[in-house]
Amino acid sequence: MNNTNDTETTYLNFIHQIIEDDLKNNKNDSKVHTRFPPEPNGYLHIGHAKSICLNFETAKKYKGKCNLRFDDTNPTKEEDEYVQSIIKDVKWLGYDWEDRLFFASDYFDKLYEHAVELIKKGHAYVCDLNADEIRETRGTTKMAGKNSPYRERSIKENLDLFARMKNGDFPNGTRTLRAKIDMANPNLNFRDPVIYRILHSEHHRTGNKWCIYPMYDWAHGLEDSIEGITHSLCTLEFEDHRPLYDWYLNNLNNVHKPQQIEFARLNLNFTVMSKRKLLELVESNLVNGWDDPRMPTISGMRRRGFPADAIREFVDKIGVAKRENMVDIALLEFCVREKLNKVAERRMAVLNPLKVVIENYPEGKTEMLEAINNPEDKGAGTRQIPFSRELYIEQADFMENPPKKFFRLSPGTEVRLRYAYFIKCNEVIKNDDGEIIELRCTYDPETKGGHAPDGRRVKATMHWVSCENAEKATVRQYDRLFKVENPLADSEKDYKEFINEHSLDILTNCYLEPDLKKFKPGEYIQFERLGYFIADPDSSEDNLIFNRTMTLRDNWEKILKQQEREKNIARKKAKRKKNR
Repeated sequence: MNNTNDTETTYLNFIHQIIEDDLKNNKNDSKVHTRFPPEPNGYLHIGHAKSICLNFETAKKYKGKCNLRFDDTNPTKEEDEYVQSIIKDVKWLGYDWEDRLFFASDYFDKLYEHAVELIKKGHAYVCDLNADEIRETRGTTKMAGKNSPYRERSIKENLDLFARMKNGDFPNGTRTLRAKIDMANPNLNFRDPVIYRILHSEHHRTGNKWCIYPMYDWAHGLEDSIEGITHSLCTLEFEDHRPLYDWYLNNLNNVHKPQQIEFARLNLNFTVMSKRKLLELVESNLVNGWDDPRMPTISGMRRRGFPADAIREFVDKIGVAKRENMVDIALLEFCVREKLNKVAERRMAVLNPLKVVIENYPEGKTEMLEAINNPEDKGAGTRQIPFSRELYIEQADFMENPPKKFFRLSPGTEVRLRYAYFIKCNEVIKNDDGEIIELRCTYDPETKGGHAPDGRRVKATMHWVSCENAEKATVRQYDRLFKVENPLADSEKDYKEFINEHSLDILTNCYLEPDLKKFKPGEYIQFERLGYFIADPDSSEDNLIFNRTMTLRDNWEKILKQQEREKNIARKKAKRKKNR
């Protein structure tokens, strides 16, 4: 999570500066212990990836520890499916919590004991107001709240009622345990917040043992305390909750007191990051589950073909700040392209096929041509690809009546077939509806490998596959889920109205190089001239399915290059001014 400036001088983000100061002062015995505490009520998304990287990388930087802890305090929304998906996602991102996998439910007995301690100190009471009544008496930022009529119950009565709440004597919503603080405090979180509520619901780990469950603010700080967390890193929405976090710990005996530090969450354009809205997309069948490659979930990005180290690089580039801002998704796409360009082998695939017959090529002949696997990786070697009389090319690579500057195939023009020969189109074959179904061409046998002995050149190089040897496949072309930068900007419209109708196009008549049949699910590939793809988890030798990760175009790279040019110009101007 470190960044470098133009002079390559390393600087610290504000969280690491706090930690550096703590280490100098021997705070926490110069130890650093962080945690990533997801709620198992949905799949993790790219925003969580920022928190995961920050917590684990911070622990790594300072030779400390990082826990994975599930905040499973609401059984009505939590499922083991979410637990398992989160474990898989964190591991896939490259992080190891070793033996420190914890759950809030591990501490339910301890949390209850601390609540009893708070009652005994006169700092908590059982309240009979229901949720609506508590809300109505809470007040506003401009008006103080009203004390509950049950606020002055005796310690003895509160202990008895709280024990009966635990034993299941009361229905849901009839009683809560509230902290006794200050109903006139400017911070609304201090106005006698609820600590426990009654919830007769089976828990995914503890079953029906409990029918009262702690609220997040109560559980959060105590979980951190029990685990010996030194720096509790949270997003900015918890900034107003920090005083309450501290108040709970300060009013309990003999507990460790972590330091909560807030940072700006990740906001990404062309998507939504709310778990509630993502769940709505899933339940409305607007996407095909949590791992749909159009979703901003980590599992969706994995299925789409985003490498884990590209996501980590993206998180490092955006840095850690205290101020909220919107990050351009093009930067994430840039990081993905940068990584895939280095590791993805190249293959040829035709997604919208047009048949080409090379009339002067011998019938029944197939020859093997050498092709480079990855020009960015010399160690990737070469492969042999079959070439024959009948080929497929992309429909978009031919025009019967081309405009100026159309340099691909057209009647009478000559082009290069990648790794093969020069060909020229002589005749266009159409069906009864006037649609082009076939091209009749000739090739120059002297141009093998794509070079002419006489030095003549062509302006276009096209990809192709041999009809006889190609493997048929389904290709899913994914794009951004929303067609506007901020789907939530218009309060008068439902964000679902902005879903991109072309976020998924399924092509079922695609033809690939034959060795793509051997690619295993999860393996990356670049289809030359078309983009980066990945073999889908459902892909098999008998049913080839490839997902498009993204196209080859990269606007963000142009932006970065322009910024670098501007920096260089500024440096030169500054240097000239200094030398005057």
